[in-house]
Amino acid sequence: MTTTKKLKQKVCKAAESVAQVVLQTQLQVAYHFPCPIYIIERPDFLKAVKVVSEEGLEETKKTQPLNDIYPVHMTGNYFGDQRMAEFSEFIGATAWNILSEQGYAMQDKAVSFTEMWTQEHHKHSAMDAHVHGFGSQIVGFYFLETPEDCSHVVFHDPRAAKVQIDLPEQDVNMATPASKMINFTPKPGMMIFANSWLMHSFTRHAADLPIKFVHFNLTVIPAPQQACAIPPAAEIV
Repeated sequence: MTTTKKLKQKVCKAAESVAQVVLQTQLQVAYHFPCPIYIIERPDFLKAVKVVSEEGLEETKKTQPLNDIYPVHMTGNYFGDQRMAEFSEFIGATAWNILSEQGYAMQDKAVSFTEMWTQEHHKHSAMDAHVHGFGSQIVGFYFLETPEDCSHVVFHDPRAAKVQIDLPEQDVNMATPASKMINFTPKPGMMIFANSWLMHSFTRHAADLPIKFVHFNLTVIPAPQQACAIPPAAEIV
């Protein structure tokens, strides 16, 4: 008669932190495949953008009542409005610079708007997590009105393999390599850029007053002329 010896499970638990190991044994940490998010404050654009946004919202409200599930009003596209020229040119140049600095060959390419519109979200509205396809390369937001308890913009971890085998976070309020999502508290004049493949959403809006922001998407096209040292202006097509 044979007996089976039960093996004791070996449990490993670190006695030292990674930081201590780095100092003591020269452990190298290489961070690759980043998901950069770019933030800048440009309140100087608020006046012009609000004028165009309010005109568009007033037109929308004439024909589109608020939905009970998603109480939001959205304007049509207005990236071609000449009153928005400086705003659009800044966004286009910044998008070009972002892609160039990320390592993409942009010397013979230009960026072109596919969409730019205003959203006005009322109480209990939200935006489900999504990405922008159809050739979009850069997406972004420009916040116009952000009342207290308004929605936060959320960016989600795009690494499917990590999502599949994830562990609980030690502190969900801290931004760490374990984070599943990162959220930002918007304020008027804040502008955010990200790669279009980075999934984003908005938390449910809790304020009585609506949150208003511009959402924009840009694609990449062949430059209409030989590229020079400065980024070409965004194409309006």
